[in-house]
Amino acid sequence: MDHDVETRALRREAILTAVTGCGLALGLIATWLDAPAWLPSAGYLTAYLAGGVPAGVTALRSLRRGSLDIDSLMVMAALAAAAVGEARDGAILLFLFSLAGTLEDFAMGRTKREVDALLKLRPDVAVRRLPDGSSERVAVEQLELGDVVLVAPGERLPADGRVLTGHSAVDQAPITGEGVPVDKAPGAEVFAATVNGHGALEVEVTKEAAASTVARMIDLVTEARAQRSPSQRIGEWFGQRYTVLVLGGSLAALLVLLSLGRETSSALYTTATLLVAASPCAVVISVPAAVLSALAAAARGGVLFKGGAALETLGKSVTVAFDKTGTLTRGQPAVTDVIAANGDETSLLALAAAIESRSEHPIARAVMAEAERRGIAFDAVADITAVPGLGLRARLDGRRLWAGTRTLMASEGLTLPPSLEDAVAELERRGATLVLVGDEAAVQGVVAVADTIRERAAAALANLRAAGVERLVMLTGDNAGVAHAVAAEVGIREEDVHADLLPEDKLTIVDRLHRDGTISYVGDGVNDAAALARADVGIAMGAAGSDVAIETADVALLADDLGRLEVAYRLSRRANRVVRQNLVFALGAMVVLVAFTLFADLPLPLAVIGHEGGTLLVVANGLRLLMPERRRGSGPAEAGAEVSARPTRATSS
Repeated sequence: MDHDVETRALRREAILTAVTGCGLALGLIATWLDAPAWLPSAGYLTAYLAGGVPAGVTALRSLRRGSLDIDSLMVMAALAAAAVGEARDGAILLFLFSLAGTLEDFAMGRTKREVDALLKLRPDVAVRRLPDGSSERVAVEQLELGDVVLVAPGERLPADGRVLTGHSAVDQAPITGEGVPVDKAPGAEVFAATVNGHGALEVEVTKEAAASTVARMIDLVTEARAQRSPSQRIGEWFGQRYTVLVLGGSLAALLVLLSLGRETSSALYTTATLLVAASPCAVVISVPAAVLSALAAAARGGVLFKGGAALETLGKSVTVAFDKTGTLTRGQPAVTDVIAANGDETSLLALAAAIESRSEHPIARAVMAEAERRGIAFDAVADITAVPGLGLRARLDGRRLWAGTRTLMASEGLTLPPSLEDAVAELERRGATLVLVGDEAAVQGVVAVADTIRERAAAALANLRAAGVERLVMLTGDNAGVAHAVAAEVGIREEDVHADLLPEDKLTIVDRLHRDGTISYVGDGVNDAAALARADVGIAMGAAGSDVAIETADVALLADDLGRLEVAYRLSRRANRVVRQNLVFALGAMVVLVAFTLFADLPLPLAVIGHEGGTLLVVANGLRLLMPERRRGSGPAEAGAEVSARPTRATSS
């Protein structure tokens, strides 16, 4: 059902509820004023028609499908009240039942609107550049792969794509949940529905509208709403069968009361009250109220659950296993240390950048990026020659230069100067990739390149432990030295590090860890697809734009931020806690109402108030999940927030 249809249905429901209330009010006022008997009767009849006919239609549809529902119980209770001359109480029942249903639908619709708002984020029209340099406005659905769209400052991007020209900061919060705009330059990836900042951009379309990240988000969340968690399935199973049990129990109670000599009218009234008191409305709505709210809150924060089952299971995880490269680390080499034999780092980095300037190797790009970051200019070199697996040689003003490994240094007949020996040994111990730089006369220094740990990775893992995860594990294909160096930085215990693994080894370890309890696995969604699928909950890191991640994982963290994992885990724990609270309250209230009905002659209006009030309370409790969790004190999250992205090498995952 689309948004407009839902809005019209809710409006119609609200009108019928208002008419029911007016009919009830007319009946009560007419009775109080001692008006002619037909006037209160007309009021109560209006209430019965406006409040009872819709519920009766729903009940008949259920009966045709071979099942009884809560509407059936309410209609029967109202008719029983009218049959014994208590039309007023029946009208009160129908009004409060109708009012509760309207408020419940409005509240539950809020969780849907949180997600449906994504549809409004995507612009309908794009400005497409034509081959002759002019432009035209076209529907977003008409954009094709390779088209170039023009995005003015302040506009929403119409499609996923790659920046061709222009520099800007793009607000990606609607997709990734990132609170700070992200700088975009030529070559950067951008997503539909994000907001362009101060600069004009030309973007090449890389995905059609139906395949964009925001479109897949909408599809994924829609599917998640349709799927049922284990608790939801149990709740629905319970509700369907319990309704039959309530009806059978009420009939049995009627027979018992009559056999005990109770007057027929009194016995029917008590039976009607029992139908209301024992109705499982609050029990049935307890789980979806919490699950749907949590799904909406997660999507708003850039975390996509594929369904209620993943949401429920994540919070039960006793072990969380991590891939290393691209998950705990950025997966991109960067310069971490520049150590010059003579102390002049600027000259050493300029020399290294000059030698590496024509290479496309990732290490060369890292050296060039560091020189650019420091604003270091360098001279053009000549006669650059690659030495496969060892490094590069070049010439500058007749001076022979080289940059590479220890083996290349030895082939030049050189050794490390004493001033560099300790530093190089420490860098090697840390697992960094070393680029020794020198000329024909001496080694000039060393540039260390390494993968870097994600910012706040250590804080995020500490927060997971504080939130309730018992064990954090690393699974990586990298060598043990590098793996243990990363583990030491992020706070994973040495005995929980598993290195030199093939993909099938990861599966074996995931199976073994599963014996100790529920396990979640966090990876990049590409080379970890098998482990993601095997774990109880597979979590894809930085999944915005990644088809494999969306398809494979149970949970997708759209931003490259491990802090989102803690948010998702805490949200799952909160959702499970709210479900338990709702079920305990709903079942407890039902038991109390039934007991008072059987042993204290609880009036029907009070049973109605207790029943509908309990239903609204569990819905309101579920809606709390739409609000951010308030954290007490300054725990590990705050303590670890300033942890820097200290480097360590990571060659492969």
